[in-house]
Amino acid sequence: MATLSPFRALRPPATLAAQVASPPYDVVSTKEARALAAGNADSFLRVSRPEIDLPEGTDEHSAAVYAKGAENLADLVRRGVLRQDPEPRLYVYAQRMGEHRQTGLVACASVDEYDRDVIKKHEKTRADKEDDRVRHIDTLSAHDEPVFLTYRAVADIDRAVEEVKRAAPEYDLVTPDGVGHQLWVVPPAIGARIEALFRAVPALYVADGHHRSAAASRVHARRRGQPGDHGAFLAVVFPHDQMQILAYNRLVRDPQRRTPEALLAALRRVMDLEPASDPRPESPLSFGVYLGGRWWRARVRPGTYDAKDPVAALDCSIAQEQLLAPLFGIQDPRTSKDVDFVGGIRGAAELERRVKEEGWSLALHLYPTRIEQLIAVSDAGKLMPPKSTWFEPKLRSGLFVHAF
Repeated sequence: MATLSPFRALRPPATLAAQVASPPYDVVSTKEARALAAGNADSFLRVSRPEIDLPEGTDEHSAAVYAKGAENLADLVRRGVLRQDPEPRLYVYAQRMGEHRQTGLVACASVDEYDRDVIKKHEKTRADKEDDRVRHIDTLSAHDEPVFLTYRAVADIDRAVEEVKRAAPEYDLVTPDGVGHQLWVVPPAIGARIEALFRAVPALYVADGHHRSAAASRVHARRRGQPGDHGAFLAVVFPHDQMQILAYNRLVRDPQRRTPEALLAALRRVMDLEPASDPRPESPLSFGVYLGGRWWRARVRPGTYDAKDPVAALDCSIAQEQLLAPLFGIQDPRTSKDVDFVGGIRGAAELERRVKEEGWSLALHLYPTRIEQLIAVSDAGKLMPPKSTWFEPKLRSGLFVHAF
């Protein structure tokens, strides 16, 4: 059983939605956020990245930063840039990116179901990032950015969502990255039907937002029984068959500083290797390798991994077990300085540029993890390696906030 609840969203009037909407806090640096918000007092980055309103060099984890976020959120409410809906509602949020379309439900998900693994995870959180989100959410008294959830698609839910979309959207905007965003407020009768349909959904899955959902659980535990504690967190829930996962690629530095020829010889000892005209692998169990100024195709040899294990069979796991650890001594990719991760949205050209300009030994272009693999890992109660998935398009922040 999955519980999705309506809530009274804090959100901008339609005339201000475009100038409020901002990229998620964790896909832009402080410098990038400062530039994006320049000259725009209504940018939601002033809540999600509040250090941009403090002197340069301010520690982004200082108490002053969290306090500034709460001050800026209160200011947006005071000025009417964000207004709270009078009644709890569900919302439909549609995105278009090129030819890709995805439509999700904006709702409150249950902290209790998160704690009981009805909402399943696939990623291990980092203590420092989780602590940061706890302080941010607790100081705001609001979930300002949603967790990205998915579920196995249900035809009746799809039909109910499409029924909502027959009306004109309340928001219809295109952000500077070219992604379209539309929002509908769900009529109460359809909302009640959708809530009932979700009660038959056996599980939800965290696609993106493990640190936000873990932090929500901790804030709820801290505030349990206090006024305003709803035991819920903000989420957008998409059917699995609308999800788009891009590759999460790797840059690798060789501590031994071997020549490209020596590295090619090392790669050939563990995988089949040939020149490639396309950086992108055409199928799972193969990698694009940028080395020595050109691209190669590395193919995994049959029988060299456990195909029955949903984690071991992931391309990112094979990259770690057959390449990063044995050839480069990278035992823990979370802490090693000899590996870096590049979201697939940046493309192969970014991998080439960074190898040339920053002195990395090679780049690995992975085949994207499939959503069915994520679900299989979560159902098995296992964890994926770090940086296994890059979801696009990203959810825009500031279009809906859950205050508590």
